[in-house]
Amino acid sequence: MNVESKLRILADAAKYDTSCASSGSARKRPDGGIGNGSNGICHSYTPDGRCVSLLKILLTNFCIFDCMYCVNRVSSDTPRARFTVDEVVNLTLDFYKRNYIEGLFLSSGIIQTPEYTMEQLIAVARKLRTEHRFGGYIHLKGIPGVSRELLVEAGALADRLSVNIELPTQKDLDRLAPAKSHVSIERSMDQVRDAAQEHGTGRSSRFLPAGQSTQLIVGATPGSDAEILTRASDLYRGRGLRRVYYSAFSPIPHAHSELPSEAPPAVRENRLYQADWLMRFYGFAAGELTPAPDANLALGMDPKLAWALRHREFFPVDVNTAPKEALLRVPGFGVRNVKRILSIRRFHRLDTMDLAKLRIPIRRAEPFIALDPGSARKLDSLHLPAQFSGRVEQLSLFDAPALARTGEF
Repeated sequence: MNVESKLRILADAAKYDTSCASSGSARKRPDGGIGNGSNGICHSYTPDGRCVSLLKILLTNFCIFDCMYCVNRVSSDTPRARFTVDEVVNLTLDFYKRNYIEGLFLSSGIIQTPEYTMEQLIAVARKLRTEHRFGGYIHLKGIPGVSRELLVEAGALADRLSVNIELPTQKDLDRLAPAKSHVSIERSMDQVRDAAQEHGTGRSSRFLPAGQSTQLIVGATPGSDAEILTRASDLYRGRGLRRVYYSAFSPIPHAHSELPSEAPPAVRENRLYQADWLMRFYGFAAGELTPAPDANLALGMDPKLAWALRHREFFPVDVNTAPKEALLRVPGFGVRNVKRILSIRRFHRLDTMDLAKLRIPIRRAEPFIALDPGSARKLDSLHLPAQFSGRVEQLSLFDAPALARTGEF
């Protein structure tokens, strides 16, 4: 089989792994080398709006495991292919020189043993870094259960390492992927975390400057959003993960009867990402976003607005006196704008026009905030963006349909 045919098979097989968005790496081009690490991969958008790309492939889609949700499971009749180490290296360099990509995301099915598979992945990264002086972004898949020495070597060569936990509970793994164990997966995560602490962390570190990530599959089991978010929260706190990615289950050919016949609603994955953002940057706990008996996030509105409507006693929040933690819970107030509000109010009290200048969605936020009635200035004299045009009026806190729109948290 020629390289082009292998690429067609192994690039398509890699599309199910979503644990590879923004890298957060700041690796620089080595002397005499090529490539700079970039923030973002795989036709993803970075926080500053740039669209960047990565060669995202599997080393092979052969696999000794029989995970029911995986198209590459050993019992699947999917076409198989395998790259050599040199073929992956040459593809990466050729694509980079043509300005098609900014780096490499390399995963693999498990062949022979987990240790052997990890050695092959490391061999690609080592050859790129040492022989070709490649300074671009490299994301390697961490294989659970391999030796600490291999994970440390991978971390020294890659910008990011991801050990996928796949499903939120061991019960789910026992049912769909009995060869996998949360104990083994989390032990490997801990080894990566400990090595990163020993070598120093952060964007300037030479050991995994973009940290480690993982993936949770959504909708392959009856597991609730509460289980998923609780698992993600535990991973952030205990394993020091940079990102948890949520991948909506995609029905596969000749699927096992244990699997659902349809994919979950696409909006469910989006709501989980929004909830994840609230846990990481807004101070929300998983239990606040999915309180009993509602174990799943509302699909009709974003989780921050849903929380606000469940806790009307918390509002209104006084924009001029409330602490940062309270401001972050106001629908329509994002992290950057809360920082700006805290900075501005050191010099004067804010009113509606100040919020408009910050491009805060006033109609979304106004039912949840309090401003000095006497200090509000008319908005007519302002040149406002289109979303603020027209009359600004007070909305009822109970007018949920008008508020059920996504936007900046």
